Order: sequence, then structure tokens, then C-alpha cells
Amino acid sequence: MINVLMIGDIVGNTGVKVVKELLPALIEKYDVDFVIANGENAADGNGITYEIADELFSFDIQVITMGNHVWDKKEIINFIDSEPRLIRPANYPPGTPGKGYIIYELEKGIQIGVINLAGVVFLHSLQSPFLIVDKLIKEIKEITPLIIVDFHGEATSEKVAMGYYLDGKVTGVLGTHTHIQTADERILPKGTAYITDVGMTGPRDSVLGVKKELVIKKFLTQMPIRFEVATGIGQFNGVVLKIDPSSGKAINITRIQEYY
Repeated sequence: MINVLMIGDIVGNTGVKVVKELLPALIEKYDVDFVIANGENAADGNGITYEIADELFSFDIQVITMGNHVWDKKEIINFIDSEPRLIRPANYPPGTPGKGYIIYELEKGIQIGVINLAGVVFLHSLQSPFLIVDKLIKEIKEITPLIIVDFHGEATSEKVAMGYYLDGKVTGVLGTHTHIQTADERILPKGTAYITDVGMTGPRDSVLGVKKELVIKKFLTQMPIRFEVATGIGQFNGVVLKIDPSSGKAINITRIQEYY
């Protein structure tokens, strides 16, 4: 068996600090072999920089996935093609910088594929993730049956539908983007681990990572407000998958919520 940890959307300096402080103990506690993290909000709440990506990789994170904020820090265009461990949603148009999946070889010699997809309900108008994912799975399965999908989506219905669509085709469908951890983790009937949203790793006393006062003001006034990432107590959200590497099936999924 191998254990894979997926870290929910890392938000700002607080999120990076929480990962630095808590990840080593969690890797030991759950005997983790492979760590994936969604990093699309790691740089001041929007996008990612080379320095922050490099720092996250230094914490024993093997793959960073992104989402609808992938291009918010324009400098990513300068390094995403040269950093295969950083992937963006695969349903961006052909010719977009970066790649939508990676096949990573673990120290045990086991290879694992990670696919990043973006939902299209209430988000950017991209190619339907349902129409491209089978082709990606076919390519990866020529090398390994182990496939984790980070499905970065707004609508819960779209995520649940993707979970059932990919049940038995991939090892796990793990939702990101909403920053609120859902309590529906389970193994679907054909052996795919599923959760609608892994959650957020960042400032706990906030509105999705943003200073709560600013968000409340926006709701009260309906005026444009410049959002700022909150500070204070941090939270770590994630899930650990126990996987049979020979079949690519998930045996168990455990939800994590820690504070620092």
C-alpha cells in the first residue's frame, strides 16, 4: 500500500507557514509517500511565484496543482514550462503554457499520475473537463494505473458528477477551489476515492482566506473592495488516500483538519 496526501488550497503567507510547520509531522503520522498541494492562492491569495513554488517544493511537496487563478502572477509564464512539477488545468486551450498532468516516480519505484482539471460552471469558459479527461487517462494508464485528479470547480453538482463519471477509471477525484472542506469523503462503488472539496490551508478566521471585515463590507455596500489575505490562526485541510498500487484502487480516504 501507499499513502497519498492532498493539501487543500494554500492561501497566502499563513498557508505557507502552516504547511511548513505541520506537514513533517503529518507525513510521519500517516506514513505518507507522496504529497500534492493546490497552490493557486499561495502568493498573497492570488496565483503563485517562482520563489513560493520553490519553497513549497522544499517542504516535501512533490506536485503543485493550480486553478482559475493560475495566471494571476504573470511571472508564472516564465517558469511553468520549465517546472514539470507545477501543473495547471488541462482544459485550457492548446498552446497555453504549462501542462495539465504529470507522471511522477516515487522513491519506491511506483509511478503516479496527477491530472489538474477546472470546472466550467460559474468559472472561466474553458473546454468541458468531461470531454478531455478520458484521453488524458488513457495516456497515463499506458504507464501507471495510479491517477489522482484535482478537480478545481465551483459547483458541487459538477464535482459529484465528475466523481461518478471517473469512478473506476482513476484512483481519486479530489475537489478544490471553494476553500470549505466538505464532509462527504468516501470510496465510490468502483474503487475511486472522492471528496467534493479538500478545503483550505490558510487563515482560519477569515472568509475563504480574506479578511472577514472586507468581505462583510462588500456585502453591505455592494461597492468594489480590495481584498487582503487574513492573518492569525492557521488551519491545515487535506485528505490522505490509502491506495493499492497494483490495481490503482483506493482503499480508504481520511479527512484532515489541523490548526496552528
